Amino acid sequence: MSSRVCDVLVVGGGIVGLTAAWRAQEAGASVVVLDPSPGDGATHAAAGMLGAVMETGFGEEGQARLGAASLALWPAFAAALERAAGLPPGAVGLETAGTLALAYDRDDLVALRRLLTLHSGWGLGSAEISPQEARRREPGVGPRVAGAAWVPGDHRVDPRAVQVALSRVVAARGTLVPHAAVSLTWSDGAVVGALDETGTAYAAGTVVLAAGHASGSLFAGAPTRPVPGTTLRLDAGVDQAPSVVVRGTVQGRPVYAVPRPVRPDGRREVIVGATSDEREDDHLTRAGDVFGLLRDVRALLPELDDAVLLEAVTRARPGSPDNTPLLGWAADGLFLATGHHRNGILLTPLTAAVVDQALGVAPGVTLGDAAAVAAVEATTRFADPRRFADADSTIEGGTA
Repeated sequence: MSSRVCDVLVVGGGIVGLTAAWRAQEAGASVVVLDPSPGDGATHAAAGMLGAVMETGFGEEGQARLGAASLALWPAFAAALERAAGLPPGAVGLETAGTLALAYDRDDLVALRRLLTLHSGWGLGSAEISPQEARRREPGVGPRVAGAAWVPGDHRVDPRAVQVALSRVVAARGTLVPHAAVSLTWSDGAVVGALDETGTAYAAGTVVLAAGHASGSLFAGAPTRPVPGTTLRLDAGVDQAPSVVVRGTVQGRPVYAVPRPVRPDGRREVIVGATSDEREDDHLTRAGDVFGLLRDVRALLPELDDAVLLEAVTRARPGSPDNTPLLGWAADGLFLATGHHRNGILLTPLTAAVVDQALGVAPGVTLGDAAAVAAVEATTRFADPRRFADADSTIEGGTA
């Protein structure tokens, strides 16, 4: 059996895992990342909505606070990542243009107004506007839309561009190993490494478990589950595509359209999503899901009928029992960064800040002010992975 030694072993190479690896490198650690296909999980299908307001609903005030705190960190996080990767400003596609929310029929409008009332009570920024005002902001809005709202603080980023930048940074100073971890290695109640599918053993002072919904198969104290969703990538003319994020409901069914920057040829990609199911992650896209997404998005934005369908992607988000991340120390030597559910992209900078605190990275990149420090402290309490465990039990070797 071969073996390798590092300071920090990261299991999982999506946006969350690579972010943890980058921050560990900033702490001066030697880092190895295990993932058979980095970025091919939930990151690959993510649309990149930074929906701190519209992604939260009834009973989710805590998640709303986390989202708002993380959104405030995104500009500094994006700029730091672009500098670290040697990329020009704007390379990761962060755009702060706001979000247009639409209600297709009267019942959808009633539901939208209830949500706006909730937002108002929580101090979140959203306001109802008329369908006419919605069309002024976005001329492609369909004629049958019953109501709308403007959400100035919900933005967008390109997850695949973020993944490329992170891969560039981590590969330059660390090691990306294209193999899956099959088990964690324990010694005297502490995690001291992992074993990969080739039989190679890795010894590490800290293991960061960021394997998405598969985290639970490696550690029973990470109760994650797959929540598959499908997104479509369309190629549309600039006069057909929305210029801001458009999200809404069509007879109770949620749908969204997220534009990418305009290309030199005058066209842009539009990401349409997303279904959400409680089933196994098989990466298979169902015909009914594609039909349903196209049906509903064209009810809100009819001009997308002429767009070209480039890709249909189905991947699973990592859910937790309360759909709040598992972020923090779960055992001696084991740090969890998983369970982000539908907000993995939004919560990436806050995750980075929590990792900074755990690994002792000097403030500056992600912890720029007192509000950010307070957000990290609140996150470590709210997202503590030990909240599901019996305080008197010991979890080792993947079983409770």
